[in-house]
Amino acid sequence: MNVFLWILQILLALVLLAAGGGKLAKPYEKTAESMPWARRFSAGQVKTIAALEVIAGLGLVLPAATGVAVVLTPLAAVGTALIMVGAVVTHARGKEWSQIGPGAVLLVIAVVIAWGRFGPYAW
Repeated sequence: MNVFLWILQILLALVLLAAGGGKLAKPYEKTAESMPWARRFSAGQVKTIAALEVIAGLGLVLPAATGVAVVLTPLAAVGTALIMVGAVVTHARGKEWSQIGPGAVLLVIAVVIAWGRFGPYAW
């Protein structure tokens, strides 16, 4: 199970780093063109969401990999779950039905990581 959790952590971290990094690297206008939900938020809010995604992605792997402040890994998973709840709600309000599934899957993965790393497979 530990190996399975590591795989989930790495995959989720890669998704978060790519998604957050992409939003941070692109101007707000480009992000809003490709992601309709972003039009309902200010540029600062979108950049904040992106930064939180990057921080969560790093937090899922780095503390556990280095052995420093390992409690940050399950906390990053909880933070990711909260981000994904927000994503699912945002997409539902915008009637972006095709985007709810990916957010829900990432939410479940984050909850599994939090459960495992706070619980029976903690460091």
